[in-house]
Amino acid sequence: MNAPTSNDPVALRLIDREFLIACAPEERDGLVEAAALLDRKMRELRANARAPSFERLAVLAAVSMTHELLALRKQQGGHDQQTAQRLATLRQRLDIALESAVARQGEPVADLLPKA
Repeated sequence: MNAPTSNDPVALRLIDREFLIACAPEERDGLVEAAALLDRKMRELRANARAPSFERLAVLAAVSMTHELLALRKQQGGHDQQTAQRLATLRQRLDIALESAVARQGEPVADLLPKA
């Protein structure tokens, strides 16, 4: 089998349909993984719906997965904010320790840093 080139499409299966999508070789694995996740989500939605069309399943899956993505981004944003606050606090403590060191030149630096 030849190695995939940038012009080779990848075959993706969603429910009972196959789609050929061109992609760069380095994106191939991620695209296949994304399609598998979408297929699982569409099958899950199909099991809980009354005779939905393929298009409706695709839209419902897209909305559901986008909602999950936005919730994760919002959660991650909270973690990023906490990390930034902790770094600001550590920076402030370091600034105080350095100012104190300059004021007390001659003392060992280890004696100047606050004990944790």
